[in-house]
Amino acid sequence: MATRKSILYEAAHSDVVVILRRTYSYPFFRLLRFAAKYLVFDYDDAVFQKDQGQQSNSRERSFIRSVASADQVWPGNNYLADRARPFARKILVLPTSLDIDKYNFSVDREQNFFDLVWIGSSATKEHLKSVLPALESAAGVIPALRLKIIADFTLQSDKLTIVPIRWSEKREAQELAAAHIGIAPLPDNLFTRGKCALKVIQYMAAGLPVISSPTGVNKEIVEHGVNGFLVAGEQEWLTAIERLVADDALRNSMGKAGRKRCFDNFSLQSTFRKMIASLENGLAG
Repeated sequence: MATRKSILYEAAHSDVVVILRRTYSYPFFRLLRFAAKYLVFDYDDAVFQKDQGQQSNSRERSFIRSVASADQVWPGNNYLADRARPFARKILVLPTSLDIDKYNFSVDREQNFFDLVWIGSSATKEHLKSVLPALESAAGVIPALRLKIIADFTLQSDKLTIVPIRWSEKREAQELAAAHIGIAPLPDNLFTRGKCALKVIQYMAAGLPVISSPTGVNKEIVEHGVNGFLVAGEQEWLTAIERLVADDALRNSMGKAGRKRCFDNFSLQSTFRKMIASLENGLAG
């Protein structure tokens, strides 16, 4: 891990310094700002709040200091951009992006089972647990239904078959592509509104239809009835799952629409072009 002394040295000898998500204490940040010729603050989470959305005066102060001092600010969505707007010099919204080709797998899906998939980590385990009763209800109607959990944990259920898959970068794309539907339950609070919908974008890149809560940026990316369904409440989850299980053509068309939306808006190539153009413009100015 780099020491603060080495960070300052590298900053002083670089054309551009990008801070990724982290906010520093005042003394060190002041030195970093002095050393950096051109400073960018990039964040894709509500770093100005605690993890459950509670107010944090210290995080808020560090956030304001970071965005006010940076030459450019790169938030991951419009909600995050709005929080920086009163203080920032220049803002460019850069959404979470993927190497789309990595998710272009041709796989033989299970014929005897119908797999929902959720990808994440134990940090967002409660989001998945919140929708488990709805998934168990769906399993009562659709006996072949299973839930694949690609994460560092699993859940227990006596009503729904759960398939735990230990996350690995090498296998995540293939495991997603082998499922039938991607699910993205997400509670609505000040912290989750700062989320940048990584799992939704991953599902779409893998060609899966998505069922998501109508929360935060998820509701901007998922076009209801086009590339997935936005649902709230147990009955809406159940209805959406039943509809997609019963209709192969709908799953395929939604999967194709999602992949196209992902290619057009969330590919590394398109985001990188925006990033470079903004930096060239800023450095020229």
